[in-house]
Amino acid sequence: MNAHHEHEFEAAPGLPEPLPQGERLLWQGSPDWRALAIHAFHVRKLAIYFTGMLALQWLYLLGEPVGSVLMPLLTSGVLATVALGLLALTAWFSARTTIYTLTDRRILMRVGIVLTLTFNLPLRKLAAAAIRPQAGGHGDIALTLTGEDRIAYLNLWPHARPWLLKQPQPSLRCVPDAQKIGELILQAWSTQNADALAIVGNSSISHSPAPARQSRERDISTATA
Repeated sequence: MNAHHEHEFEAAPGLPEPLPQGERLLWQGSPDWRALAIHAFHVRKLAIYFTGMLALQWLYLLGEPVGSVLMPLLTSGVLATVALGLLALTAWFSARTTIYTLTDRRILMRVGIVLTLTFNLPLRKLAAAAIRPQAGGHGDIALTLTGEDRIAYLNLWPHARPWLLKQPQPSLRCVPDAQKIGELILQAWSTQNADALAIVGNSSISHSPAPARQSRERDISTATA
């Protein structure tokens, strides 16, 4: 599991060096920036919060002269809009500079806006994968790694499963057709780990039982719907 600072010298988009002979590219894609803004940068939740604060401010100022009401509300509204706009812009930059790559041997994550890193995750180091579905077929695919190797949460964010700080899980965030991509990961993992047990049900893609997951997540299963 390696990290490269080689965005400027990429052999191809998302690949710090040419693929070795015999290794095949299966899929490559990026997060949807709108979904990333909502689910990683929480723009929707913050918009609801700011709206509630503006409503409370309006109620507090009731009875004051019109000028004394409009100016504070306008100032608060402009500041809230700027904050939401900056978050949405950051989500756009994050999605634009991110490339996820799946080959028949590994997953590569090229992430970072200013400091770009490429994480190389061999499929043989993958213990489990779980999909967190979102609207429109988008979803997060969280990856659990085997062994002692860990990637710092701050190096991964926002491309990490939320709030798992002690055992960060790299995640393909807000990818379109998440279920299809999960199936590709399962197929590639099964080929690379033919000697390992693929558990069907609550813990699939796994060398050992996977940890408990949030109720909205489901493990990528070898069973088909």
